[in-house]
Amino acid sequence: MARLAEFTPRAGIPYATGRNVDHGPGGPNSVSALSPWLRHRLILEQEVIGAVLSRHSLAAAEKFIQEVYWRAYFKGWLEQRPQIWQRYRADVESLVAELENNTGLRTGYEKAVSGATGIECFDHWARELVDTGYLHNHARMWFASIWIFTLTLPWQLGADFFYRHLVDGDAASNTLSWRWVGGLHTKGKTYLAQADNIARFTNGRFNPAGQLVDNAPALQEQEDEAIGPLPARTEIDPSAPYLLLLHEDDCHAASLALPGRPAAIAGLAASQMRSPLPVSEAVSDFTGAALADGCRAATSHFGAGNNAVVLQASEAGWADRLVALAHSAKARRIVTPYAPVGPVAEALQHEGPAFDKAGLTFCRILRPYDAEAWPHATKGFFKLKKKIPGLIERF
Repeated sequence: MARLAEFTPRAGIPYATGRNVDHGPGGPNSVSALSPWLRHRLILEQEVIGAVLSRHSLAAAEKFIQEVYWRAYFKGWLEQRPQIWQRYRADVESLVAELENNTGLRTGYEKAVSGATGIECFDHWARELVDTGYLHNHARMWFASIWIFTLTLPWQLGADFFYRHLVDGDAASNTLSWRWVGGLHTKGKTYLAQADNIARFTNGRFNPAGQLVDNAPALQEQEDEAIGPLPARTEIDPSAPYLLLLHEDDCHAASLALPGRPAAIAGLAASQMRSPLPVSEAVSDFTGAALADGCRAATSHFGAGNNAVVLQASEAGWADRLVALAHSAKARRIVTPYAPVGPVAEALQHEGPAFDKAGLTFCRILRPYDAEAWPHATKGFFKLKKKIPGLIERF
């Protein structure tokens, strides 16, 4: 909240004109850097947009508000195409196995992730990501482009590298942003990093002239554009006791439309399931702290006592522990914020039969913000962009 208050005065013209400049760690910052808290919904999109519009007109803050909605766009787009995520997961598994036997791939990959390619800007960003858990958005685009087109490494391994280290990394934004750079999201349209652009928007800190490819075809893949249904809003019986399960995709219990006071509260972390390779301590620490904070806030808000526990989906037996918590609270159902495509949703789906066997019903609450934005995420961002003024009026 302090970070939001400090940024709000700069969310208009200063953001629009300065948002593409990467000053580096410790330098002046034109962006909000609120993404880690928004990603885990420790703070809500409506709170951020509302605070900005209390100081600026919609026209003045348009660029910033659009960036907030890009996250909703990516989530809604992937929610309707879960096969894209499933294929990415399978590709990462296969490529990680290939690293063991393909010397050329392993050498190129290890140089890239350790910051030893000889491309100064790229190597700096690789180390900055590992050291801080964060990169400026423009640096993320440059990095992904160099990874794909100059170093010719598989985009899936690059996306996995980001996902393992970004404290604001989520399944949709990370996967689809890498696909966008490579020309898979918007078919045939690539983002090609250019030395003069990097020099300009890093204020001359870097200038990889002569080191980057200046022409490259878009990546290709099998065509699979089938669009599936979006989740429907769930009506919850207010009379039966329930356990509230928060998770790393949504830690904000007080704003949920809950049926009275929960009988028990728990959290579910799935950050270690982001990748078959080790996930950074920065990611696991931030996620764990976010859930612990969300559970404490929920306990305080509902006056539910000190009965909140955070479970790790990567640990065997977590579902049995959740079942035991629910039964000890005499709850026959678990109410949880809707988990979009990603590791949390995978963990819940995998343990579905165990919950059914225990007689527990899952009730997933889809937030109005998502329910209203996601249907407009069927193609490009422009369709959702046109709807933003009307969506904001419903806050």
